[in-house]
Amino acid sequence: MTTSEIRSRFLKFFDRKDHEIRTSSNLVPENDPSLLFTNAGMVQFKGLFLGVEQADFKRAVTSQKCLRAGGKHNDLEEVGRTARHHTFFEMLGNFSFGDYFKEGAIHYAWEFFVSELGLEEDRIFVSIHDSDDEAHGLWKNSVGLPEERIFRLGDKDNFWQMADTGPCGPCSELHYDMRSKKERRILSTENFVELGESGTIIELWNLVFMQFDRDKKGELHPLPSPSIDTGAGLERLASLLQGADSNYHTDNFFPLIEAVSEVVGKPYVPQSEEGVSYRVLADHARAISFLLSDGVLPSNEGRGYVLRRILRRAGRHAWILGRREPTLVEIVKVVVDLMGKVYPDLEERREYIAESTLKEEERFLLTIEGGMDRFERITTKTMSSGLLQTVSGQDAFKLYDTFGFPLDLTQLMAKERGYGVDVSSFEQALEEQKNRSRADRIDSNSKEMSLDTGGEWRNLLPDQDQSFEGYDHLQTETEVLSIRVDQDRVAFLLADNPFYAEGGGQISDVGIVEGDGWVVEIRQVAKMGGKIVVAGIVNDVAVFEQASPPLIVRAKVDSSIRYNTQRNHTATHLLHASLRETLGEHVVQRGSLVAPDRLRFDFTHNGSMTDQECADVEERVNQVIWNNLELKIDHQPYSEALEAGAMALFGEKYSDVVRVVEIEGASIELCGGTHVKSTGEIGLFEIIGETGVAAGVRRIEACTGPGAMAHLKSYVHRLDDVATSLGVSSENITSRIRKVLQEKKDLEALLNSYMTGGQAPGESVVKFQQYSTGDKHFCYKAVTVKAADNAGVRKWGDAFLASSVSGVAAVGAEFPGSKFAVFLFVTKDLVDMGIKANELVSRIAEKVGGRGGGRVHMAQAGVQGPGEIL
Repeated sequence: MTTSEIRSRFLKFFDRKDHEIRTSSNLVPENDPSLLFTNAGMVQFKGLFLGVEQADFKRAVTSQKCLRAGGKHNDLEEVGRTARHHTFFEMLGNFSFGDYFKEGAIHYAWEFFVSELGLEEDRIFVSIHDSDDEAHGLWKNSVGLPEERIFRLGDKDNFWQMADTGPCGPCSELHYDMRSKKERRILSTENFVELGESGTIIELWNLVFMQFDRDKKGELHPLPSPSIDTGAGLERLASLLQGADSNYHTDNFFPLIEAVSEVVGKPYVPQSEEGVSYRVLADHARAISFLLSDGVLPSNEGRGYVLRRILRRAGRHAWILGRREPTLVEIVKVVVDLMGKVYPDLEERREYIAESTLKEEERFLLTIEGGMDRFERITTKTMSSGLLQTVSGQDAFKLYDTFGFPLDLTQLMAKERGYGVDVSSFEQALEEQKNRSRADRIDSNSKEMSLDTGGEWRNLLPDQDQSFEGYDHLQTETEVLSIRVDQDRVAFLLADNPFYAEGGGQISDVGIVEGDGWVVEIRQVAKMGGKIVVAGIVNDVAVFEQASPPLIVRAKVDSSIRYNTQRNHTATHLLHASLRETLGEHVVQRGSLVAPDRLRFDFTHNGSMTDQECADVEERVNQVIWNNLELKIDHQPYSEALEAGAMALFGEKYSDVVRVVEIEGASIELCGGTHVKSTGEIGLFEIIGETGVAAGVRRIEACTGPGAMAHLKSYVHRLDDVATSLGVSSENITSRIRKVLQEKKDLEALLNSYMTGGQAPGESVVKFQQYSTGDKHFCYKAVTVKAADNAGVRKWGDAFLASSVSGVAAVGAEFPGSKFAVFLFVTKDLVDMGIKANELVSRIAEKVGGRGGGRVHMAQAGVQGPGEIL
């Protein structure tokens, strides 16, 4: 039974049992920054289990993409060495949210295994929590499982909890006995555990019965609506049903191992040490492909660092197999071939996945040899010193900082030698580097006022909710809720606030707050504790220190700055959509700046954009602007907005109800920023630059409206200046430049002819002769020149070496005061053949009693007169 068939059967089985089939969520958990990666099927339903979200279904079934490569669930060290550990894997799961409970979960699991998959009943064992009599009774009396195949275990094995507090409960695991019928016998609990640890009995499916809520004291309280969360590893089921001795030898894995073998040029030997490297490459290629597909980029922090670690760990295993060129790039292509139909995102981003992998491999290959040599020296030094066999933290940091070796790669290499690594010293060195970087980033803005230090807040009114009026009004009359005075600064909490606080890339508003006889110029707006604080600098704080309620003020946003900022924000949405249309669905926002005078947009893409691509993007955006489409802004449940196609930023935390900004037919995004009412208000959009900011991340800078017009005018002025310099009208600039370039080309050709036998002004050709040896053709040219100094002769020589000719040039130079010298110039191809200018000059100097020296391509000697020598 193929892996795809198992997956399909599972989903269809539970579909028949009235479960909602839900698509796999992204490997980057949506709306959950507490998790690095999706590591279980229940992650996308976390809000339902916690009771903070509602859904229109009570039952669900998924085949979920999962990754375990860090933190509590870290399988990296075991990958490739065991038959069943992986970084990326698929977890089959069925879920009940206050609907069926233990009886339903147990019966569904048994029916699927026995009736649907045809597993042998007498090979199935189950474990339950030692306190769960209900589960014991269901397995024994309802299913009919013999007592000797039911094992009670403790919290470590059979109790599951989401966190230290919250939903939790006992679980029951289904195991399968891989022994032959002859080997099977009744087991004690100890025997059962031992055989499980050895892989003779394998765990296939975990049924979690979430029936308790654990409080801060650790006490358990019954949940009002118990739920079910189950998980079965698809790869393990495939291995069992295909009769494979390892997950790596199944239909979804072995083609990857075959691809490694083809690239490396060696057969795969499963039991060899090299076999581990084959399996690591196969496993890591899957993780890399799916992480890149789901928007993760290699970097030095967070999720991107995990991806980089996986890539470089795989790169090191390719190195072990003798590869000195990119390897993974060929394997990820096979991953897409195998799984692209089930996960269309892989197929859509095929080229992007391959390009990103190739670039990261090439980057690591530049440093891996030096890093491996460095590691050898470190271990040799440690061994010869007689010290404890431990790689120091400083050495580990050097490998990380200079050669790009992640700590766990150094640990793995050290472990293979029987060494340890001083992790605490490494972390100290890393923290010191981070502190230095932070200090370097302190810039000229350090004098800006701070909102979170100095002064005490004084409440003028009882605590109440603050209303943001900035979407609809740029000025309001309102009361001050709280005030804070600190030297020459004053900060307000306004009951009705029109000022936008920086967020989503959009900078803060500026403006004024005025009262009876005073005005504060608002220079900073920020969110603090869920409230928006506005602040400015004043000459006299006395009036604010004495303020008493009610303090009525007029808050006014600078409309010109806001309006220009809105233009750029809406244009940013259009730019994002246009980039995805032009470059592909792999484009994901990585950062942005929306200011009144410009916009900046960072996005995922390998390689610089072509001029044509930039022009196409610009044209698409302007077309939408000129179509003058209205913006539709609405509030929707988060899940509904995503289903409608709204773009959400990875890692951002969104509330249950989100603000959706839609430009019909052009763009739809989750956004809390301010926008124009229709695209025509933007006026004009112009890209002013496209650059790279990090590996796989590009940046576009652009301007709109008056800013774009000013930029175009500056172009016109520069063209006028060029026309004036060329002595032509603006209309004739192109033809004049072409003529100048042709004249330049003709002059270069003339110069080249001088270098290859012709005579240049100021020189006298003594000899010019061409030679051939085999297919090689070269010349000897001897000239005399008069020059003011050595620099003039070297300039002549540089021109000779830069020309297309192959040969040796000898220059007899006469300097003021009747001083003479001979210079030799040898082109690179002849140097490579062993003809070196410094050696030739030394021979000449010996013959004439002079002294000479220089480099392989240029040398000189002082002589009485150059004539005979030339």
